[in-house]
Amino acid sequence: MVDDNVILIKNARILDPASGKDETGSVLVKNGVIEKIGKSVSSKVAEEIDAQNLWLFPGLVDMHVHLRQPGQDSKETFATGTRAAAAGGVTRVVTMANTIPVLDNKTGIEFVVERSKSEGCVHVHPVGSVSKGLEGKEISDIGEIVLAGAVALSDDGKGVMDAQLFRRAMEYSTIFDVPIISHCEDHNLSQGGAMNEGQTSTFIGLPGIPAEAETVMVSRDILLAKCTGARLHIAHVSCGESVDLIRTYKKRGVKVTAETAMHYLLLTDKAVEGYNTNAKMNPPLRTEEDRQALLEGLRDGTIDAIASDHAPHTRGEKSQEFDLAPFGIVGLETTLPLMMSYLPQQGLNPLDLIRQMTVAPCEILKLPAGKLEPGMIADLTLWNPTGESQIDPNLFFSKGHSTPFSGWKVTGRVEATIVAGRVVYAPSYSPAASLAAARPS
Repeated sequence: MVDDNVILIKNARILDPASGKDETGSVLVKNGVIEKIGKSVSSKVAEEIDAQNLWLFPGLVDMHVHLRQPGQDSKETFATGTRAAAAGGVTRVVTMANTIPVLDNKTGIEFVVERSKSEGCVHVHPVGSVSKGLEGKEISDIGEIVLAGAVALSDDGKGVMDAQLFRRAMEYSTIFDVPIISHCEDHNLSQGGAMNEGQTSTFIGLPGIPAEAETVMVSRDILLAKCTGARLHIAHVSCGESVDLIRTYKKRGVKVTAETAMHYLLLTDKAVEGYNTNAKMNPPLRTEEDRQALLEGLRDGTIDAIASDHAPHTRGEKSQEFDLAPFGIVGLETTLPLMMSYLPQQGLNPLDLIRQMTVAPCEILKLPAGKLEPGMIADLTLWNPTGESQIDPNLFFSKGHSTPFSGWKVTGRVEATIVAGRVVYAPSYSPAASLAAARPS
């Protein structure tokens, strides 16, 4: 008799960046928890998954996502966004505070925690805002929102222009030991811009956003972190100069970490040519020199994590002329296949790449995940490294379809995503998989 609470995944290539493990073996899951890992694990009561020729690694953690609830259900919901996450091998998402209303109080944080449990199929961790209403005028009640379940603080979508307010927020954050995630944008420099300021923007006649709009704020926020001792995380790094600053101050002992996204690693501002709104995001795509600097930052550890910055909009919004279309693209379903298809040839091995979407975000946010070891919650991704396909946004689970990677060829696919011991996504492997029924515990 097969026990519904026991799964044996056998013959997998086990990749665990936390321990450095890269070996063939089996993993036994019982009651949502990893019970055993080894070369010869067996169980008479388990549902067996033969993972021959497949890779098994910790479920990915996407630390920068916009699920849009509450208030913007036409763009995304907990149901659609978490299904998209599962399809991308992601078992935990960290959702930003720029919702309607803003997540600047206990009620908003509790809404995300509870509603995502009932409607979502992966773990959802909310971020609370630094300032009330994202207005940059008054600090949110940081203690209240952290105790309600916020794992970090951020006004993502807006740069906090008031340095004194940001310093005070950093000081409060040290009391509760949560990181501040900084959207580094000086709005006085970026105002009115639609893409990177440079040769391409001049050629096609679009107003530009200079790299200094990011780097000026990266410098300021790192210096404030040095002053306060706060844990600072720089979101969606796009500029080479930002990488240099982060590298320098990391070496000096400042508590600064950073993330970037696949679009900054694979594209430049030339993707905007033809007024392609699917290549419009904030910060904007930069130059080839910046792209190479970001890759080097990943290779040497200056940049800690890769995130999607999944920011869905409706088709109608993104179909407007370039100046009017909103910033933001989707990425939950494309980050892993793009990462595995294109970054190894840039000198980044699979174990390091998996680390940047498991161990790193969990260490930054202090989440109980990202490792394959007995006693850990069984959040797992089963990856098939073979087979070529094309990215097709019409097949996305997300309500958003805006991606500059439409039509790109990728090698490999997610074979199964397991959350707390339950299969929540398995397109062809397991007929028992049901996204509608599966819920995280």
